[in-house]
Amino acid sequence: MFDIGVTKLAIVGGIALIVIGPEKLPAVAKTLGTLLGRARRYVADVKEEVNRSMDLEELRKMRDTVESAAQAVESSIQSSAEEVEKTWSRATYSSQEAVSLPYYSVHHMPKKRWRAKISATPKWYKARAGTRTKALSGAARVARFRPPKVTP
Repeated sequence: MFDIGVTKLAIVGGIALIVIGPEKLPAVAKTLGTLLGRARRYVADVKEEVNRSMDLEELRKMRDTVESAAQAVESSIQSSAEEVEKTWSRATYSSQEAVSLPYYSVHHMPKKRWRAKISATPKWYKARAGTRTKALSGAARVARFRPPKVTP
């Protein structure tokens, strides 16, 4: 940056010694060192801020590319969903024409016990595990487990 050699430093030091004087020279050198340190820290902070802003700009560009990719994926999913919906509607329309039944005739009446809670465990699993699926009255339970009659 500055081409300062040992001889130039000696000349500047000699002039400072003559102009400032030997009593004030250490205080001035300390103040000059403090100011030089502050200047270096300021330059380092500015460099760090510039690097941070460049990184932030790179992150913004990356975010924009990710957002555009996400929008492209979303639009492709929507278009494929619309295609499937069109195909489904055509298939259901053609099947309704083939059967020629009105839409409301497919409706089933609800079961008598439609409010009863239906278990999530399948019946085949309950049968294999031996779990009771229906409640038995006391008389039915006695009749079920009564030993068979032995005929002489």
